[in-house]
Amino acid sequence: MIEDIQAAIPLGFLLSFMIGPVFFVLLETSATKGFRAGVSLDIGVIIADIVFLLIAYFSSFQLLENLSNEPGLFVFGGMILLVYGIFLFVKKAKKKSNVKASKGTYLGLMVKGFLLNFINIGVLAFWLGLIIVVGPSLENNPNRMLVFFSTVILVYFGTDLLKIILAKQLKRYLTQERIVLIKKGLGIVLIICGIVLITKGFLPKERFDIQEEIEKIEKL
Repeated sequence: MIEDIQAAIPLGFLLSFMIGPVFFVLLETSATKGFRAGVSLDIGVIIADIVFLLIAYFSSFQLLENLSNEPGLFVFGGMILLVYGIFLFVKKAKKKSNVKASKGTYLGLMVKGFLLNFINIGVLAFWLGLIIVVGPSLENNPNRMLVFFSTVILVYFGTDLLKIILAKQLKRYLTQERIVLIKKGLGIVLIICGIVLITKGFLPKERFDIQEEIEKIEKL
């Protein structure tokens, strides 16, 4: 269980820096409306992630049960991460000036955070690919998967709290050029993960260890 938590921590941190509309709205809201407003928005985002995670888990549960020992499972999951990584790498960043904080109560901000995240179908695809990849490594054990993904969400939320606190400073340093570099960097990481998993699909005799693969990425 400790190993599962250790493997989930860097993933949660990585997810918190996925550059997209939610990222900028969170910074804008936190900088202009304060800590509580930023937290309210982020809670909505996290709820949407949890909903997507549950949808991905229950929609892929039977697939995991039937194909957990098949190399094609790694190829399928790897392809999802590879395509998502390529999408991040080639997509041009939108100007920050196009994203503005909305007015409203804390509940309204929470709803906005939920909708901003929920309308992004790429988030569902990402969670689906991740569950398909991680499931066999966790022996498809519901308790281990609960611990792993709960840790991912908690680290994700904890990192977001730091972003909310440092929102004004982060906005100042996030130039258009740096945004592009961050997105391309994240895209490269996902592309590497996808290629590793696709390759793993052709090497089914070796046991896949999610912690080992994450450690390899951290050393790059």
